[in-house]
Amino acid sequence: MHSLRFRLAMMYTLLSLALVALVGTVMTAQLLRDLDGQFQARLDERADRLAEGFNNPASGLGQTQVAPAGSYVMLVDGSGQVTYGTPGVQDFQKSPFPFAGQSVVPLAQGVVRVVTRPWSGHGKNAFIWVALSEDVLIQARRSAVRVLTFAIIGTPLLTLLLAWFAGQRALRGLGQAAMLAGRINPSSSVAALPLPRRQDEVYELLNAINLLLARIETQQSREKQLLGQIVHELGAPLTVLRASLAQATSRGAAASDPDVRRAALVADELTFTTQDLMQLARGQLEMKLAYHYIPARQLRERLDRLVSGTDFVGDWTTYVLCDPDRLTQALRNLLANGRRAAGREGRVQLCLEEKPDALRFVARDSGAGLPPELGERIFDPFVSGAGSSGLGLSVSRQIARMHGGELSGGNWRQQDGEPGGAEFVLSLPGLEIGDDDAETEPQRTASQLALSESEKVRP
Repeated sequence: MHSLRFRLAMMYTLLSLALVALVGTVMTAQLLRDLDGQFQARLDERADRLAEGFNNPASGLGQTQVAPAGSYVMLVDGSGQVTYGTPGVQDFQKSPFPFAGQSVVPLAQGVVRVVTRPWSGHGKNAFIWVALSEDVLIQARRSAVRVLTFAIIGTPLLTLLLAWFAGQRALRGLGQAAMLAGRINPSSSVAALPLPRRQDEVYELLNAINLLLARIETQQSREKQLLGQIVHELGAPLTVLRASLAQATSRGAAASDPDVRRAALVADELTFTTQDLMQLARGQLEMKLAYHYIPARQLRERLDRLVSGTDFVGDWTTYVLCDPDRLTQALRNLLANGRRAAGREGRVQLCLEEKPDALRFVARDSGAGLPPELGERIFDPFVSGAGSSGLGLSVSRQIARMHGGELSGGNWRQQDGEPGGAEFVLSLPGLEIGDDDAETEPQRTASQLALSESEKVRP
């Protein structure tokens, strides 16, 4: 009911209903008026002919005048007595005239319309009473009303049906344009939509969409170029800063200086922020993954150095097929967000859960939790609930999906029901080695890589 085709069909239906009702009513009223005029003219003609016959005996008609079929005649003398009546009204002979002043009279045979003509030679108030049955006129009225009712009901229904199918054909190009436009992913592709041959409104719409896509592509190119320049400009000073801090911490006195340690952490934070910006500038299609089959403890060691104070639980003796650098970046972003939310004294935990169909990294913190009003928007670029740049979660989800997995977020609760803070679950697909018939192509490739790498890594 909310489709454009239905609304157009209903609009045309209502318009046809209004037009048929208006035109049909006017035409029916005019037709009935003409029929009534013709009926009255016919009645007057018959009355005039009978009056001439009865008032002019020389014409040869006189008292022997016979009323035409469907007519009723009574002769009423000056005293108001009916002296003669044709079949149908002959029962009123020799009795007072019963229909004085009436123009329409109901008889046993039906309703009749009445006119009178003077009857000369039989008194001052003598007249000839002539009536004509209205059965034909009534039948014509009923037929006209039935036709009008059928037109008012049937025409809109037929219009709705025809408009529905006509709209389906006419809007087919628009539906295809909407389907093609719905497949556009500006983050990965802005290919132009094919234009129809006929240069109608659909052509203009698609052409406008293509122009918009061209502007989007130009704007994205400028944004990526700007981000790349920003990252490049930040990269060199940060490298020098980190090297200087590393030298400072290698010296005994500076190693215990809390300001130096804090500066080193800030430098690491800025380094990862620039990496996130570079990730955003490159885009998903330009990022390549280098898969390795590594022990999970290697990820743990790297993450422990990057985000100190993290509690690692679960089975970290398993192996993971991944791009170690990218997966470390994704998990580091989750742990850094948790540390930022929980504070120095808070708790940040990363649990590794291995299941037959998935490998799950569950990051929890003891902070205030995710704002419920953000929902899935927490994974959009530059959307943050904790005062950060808002890039980490977006990049982490992108990395998870490129591995064939997913990243979801929410809040967890403690056993006593109290809020426990934020919880992020990064899942990777499990390795179904040896089940070639049930594997999809990405899983089969991953299994082959896993086998080849395991031969190199395992003793």
